Amino acid sequence: MKLLTVNAGRPAPVEYTGHPDGVTGIDKQPVEGPVRVVEPGPFGQGGSGVAGDAVCELRFHGGTHQAVYAFAREELDHWERELGRPLPNGAFGENLTTLGLDVDGALIGERWRIGPDLVLEVTSGRIPCRTFAGHLGERGNWMKRFTTHGASGAYLRVVEPGEIRAGDPVEVVHRPDHDVTVGVAFRAATTELGLLARVLTAGDALNPVLREKAEEYLAKYGSGAA
Repeated sequence: MKLLTVNAGRPAPVEYTGHPDGVTGIDKQPVEGPVRVVEPGPFGQGGSGVAGDAVCELRFHGGTHQAVYAFAREELDHWERELGRPLPNGAFGENLTTLGLDVDGALIGERWRIGPDLVLEVTSGRIPCRTFAGHLGERGNWMKRFTTHGASGAYLRVVEPGEIRAGDPVEVVHRPDHDVTVGVAFRAATTELGLLARVLTAGDALNPVLREKAEEYLAKYGSGAA
C-alpha cells in the first residue's frame, strides 16, 4: 500500500461553484517534494490540513475531521472506464491518491501511518456536491451516479502531523472494534438512512457532522426506522 501522489489546489474562479465569491480549490494537482500535513482547526474555520491546499467553501469542507481527503487510484481507474476519458491523480479533488489501500472498506477510526511521521484517522465518506459535478463537467446526473456507486473516498483527521511525499508507504496501524466502514457511513448519510443508528457505534472518531445527523434522525424516528 502506498501513496501515489499528494495533491493540492489553489483558489480559482469558476462558474459552477456555490461559493459566494465564485471560487473553488477543487482542482488538485500533484505536488513535488515533501508536503507538510497538520491539524487545520475546527470545522467552519479551518481549511485543509495539507500545506498549500485551498479549501474555499468552509461551510461544507475542511476542518479538523475533514482535514485530508483520500481517494483510491483503483476507483479513478473505474471511473476512467465509465466516463471514457483519462482521470489523473487529484481529478476528484482528493489530497491523497492511494494504491493498494481499501479506502472505502476502511473503518471509521482506522488509523494510517504515511511516511515516517504522519498519522491520519478515518472519519467519514465524502458527500458529492455540484462543485464536484461542475469540475468534472458531468453536471447531469453525476451526483446520483457517484452516490449509487457508493465509493466516496475517505475524509481523515490529523492525529500526528508530519511530512509526506509521493511514493511513501501507507500502513494501517489501528483498526477499531466495530463494523462501520467508510462505505457504510456514506450510505447512511445518503441513500440508506436506516443505517444511521449503526454508524453511531463508531464512537468519537465519527465525523461530528454525520454524528449530529444520526442523532437527529434517531430522535425523530427511533432506532427501528428504515
